[in-house]
Amino acid sequence: MLSEKIINGKSLSQLEAEYPIIAVLRTLKETTWINPGKRPFQEAAETCPLTMTDIMDASDRLDRFADYFRAVFPETAATDGIIESPLVPIPAMQKNLEEEYACKIGGELWLKQDSHLPISGSIKARGGIYEVLHTAEKIALEHGLLTLDTPYRIFASDEFRRLFSQYSIAVGSTGNLGLSIGIMSAKLGFNVTVHMSADARQWKKDMLRSKGVTVVEYESDYSIAVANGRKQAEGDPYCHFIDDENSKTLFLGYSVAALRLKKQLETAHITVDAQHPLFVYLPCGVGGGPGGVAFGLKMVFGDAVHCFFAEPTQSCCMMLGMATGLNSGISVQDLGLTNLTCADGLAVGRASGFVGALMTPFISGCYSLSDERMYYMLAQLADSEGIYLEPSALAGMYGPILTERDPLFSQYIKQLSSSAFCVTHLVWATGGSMVPKEDMDHYYQTGKNICLPL
Repeated sequence: MLSEKIINGKSLSQLEAEYPIIAVLRTLKETTWINPGKRPFQEAAETCPLTMTDIMDASDRLDRFADYFRAVFPETAATDGIIESPLVPIPAMQKNLEEEYACKIGGELWLKQDSHLPISGSIKARGGIYEVLHTAEKIALEHGLLTLDTPYRIFASDEFRRLFSQYSIAVGSTGNLGLSIGIMSAKLGFNVTVHMSADARQWKKDMLRSKGVTVVEYESDYSIAVANGRKQAEGDPYCHFIDDENSKTLFLGYSVAALRLKKQLETAHITVDAQHPLFVYLPCGVGGGPGGVAFGLKMVFGDAVHCFFAEPTQSCCMMLGMATGLNSGISVQDLGLTNLTCADGLAVGRASGFVGALMTPFISGCYSLSDERMYYMLAQLADSEGIYLEPSALAGMYGPILTERDPLFSQYIKQLSSSAFCVTHLVWATGGSMVPKEDMDHYYQTGKNICLPL
């Protein structure tokens, strides 16, 4: 008899006995996990190594670069050089979901369209672009070519491009992070290499190469691409590796989204408080993007916001890591899952230990859903609202339904308040606007051809 694989000092059968959710995840059943480690906001914030001051510092840095963005990316002119996405109501989709699932979603359904962020068309434009800017600013300051009072349009000059051409940036990616970092780094003049896993879409690789980015492809998954990106940067003081698993800089770039969302909610006359809670559903891969956004939201709205990570059933690494407390010490492959999913941006087998540990006292829970459901809802959204997203961006759309149909979600809501209150449901759309029409047509037709059991 073959011996069982040892995971963090225990056999899989021992872990299953200790954490029954493992046996459920192994069946690929769509699963909900409500976080028992969540704490009241003030209590959680007191022990957190990051603060609102860190978020404000990141926000100020992005503001300084607005002058540069206006100069080199005309698509940011409408937002005065600020990289931001629309917040839109989706009442037709809400009605569609309510009819499809025979339930009434309490409150209004909104979509945060990071799928339409300028420059790289995904949530990764927040963290990825921010870390490249952070790196460029640091280099320019060290060389005495910049002060914080200098108009940042100067980053578009030949002098700065010559400076950055002496430096390299490397990253491992399933696709969207590589796009944001590759496009931004190449524009500034860096030599940039994106290490991409086999599940990354070909059009993303082609687009990067057209921008002068070196793309290295691997037949294996995300973790190998990341490992090789790290290896390239080791020992080279002129090469900066952007680490989606462990970078606080990347994380804080994502967190700035909360400050922007606060203003958008105020403009839309949406109140967020104890009697008007905000429920946010975030597609999750390794965890940097959704973790950073959720952290920012908690810092801005405290106990009035409730954040949930959404993952494919084959790649539910964050739920696995957080539910067991092992974080990056366990992978979906350890459970016999394939980590193969149509949601390429979420095809991650091992979650970020940094994000899992930091967000344990803040996050409300996680849920998983099938690839078929993501495709199905992709077609639903296109038909009802005329909005086209990539499959991974639909992971959050199932959350509002679960609040009405899932017993664990229902119990969670009942514990919030004994009196009636109005929820705002916010689905975070993470990507899709740059998908070629041929690929999007394929996604849509796949969704239309699915007969999904409810």
